[in-house]
Amino acid sequence: MAATLTTRQLEVYELIRHLIVDRGYGPTVREIGDHFQIKSPNGVVCHLKALERKGLILRGANKSRSIQLTDSADRRPHSMPMAGVVAAGPTTLAFEQADRVDFSELLFRDDRFILRVSGDSMINAHIADGDYVVIQKRDTASPGAMVVAQTPDGEATLKYWHPEKNRIRLQPANDEMAPIYVKEAKVLGVAVGVVRAGV
Repeated sequence: MAATLTTRQLEVYELIRHLIVDRGYGPTVREIGDHFQIKSPNGVVCHLKALERKGLILRGANKSRSIQLTDSADRRPHSMPMAGVVAAGPTTLAFEQADRVDFSELLFRDDRFILRVSGDSMINAHIADGDYVVIQKRDTASPGAMVVAQTPDGEATLKYWHPEKNRIRLQPANDEMAPIYVKEAKVLGVAVGVVRAGV
């Protein structure tokens, strides 16, 4: 790669790659200019156009953070998509987003994703507000498994999965909270790991 880039182009590319891999999204033209003390935005854009021509980045029109790595660019191998926030209290939709969190080989698998917990309904299972749970993608679960379940209205929550005769009980791990009862729900995945926030 270095043989096809100027020194400054390589430096700009490494900054872009570092921010996308570690932060989850690329820099703005202004951030690149500030980092390298390039006063003219046009000077930065020239470097970006060169990297785009050489197949290392893609840029979207009229978007301030639209720089993306191409499929051929370097990426850290042991990261998983940060899929959003999952409720451990009142239910809320788990949403897709581009951030990635790197927990290296300990938890990495292509069929897993990460959710950040919001709320304290799983506190007795040692899962606190702000913690991360690693979810194995599954559409079924054994009774009593800790799952991310989605109700028909699109809400998702982290709870213990208990199918009953005419309903499903989504059981919190908090003695002060009542279970959620629904007629039907969809399993999005089973919890296979927890990473404590701030640890």
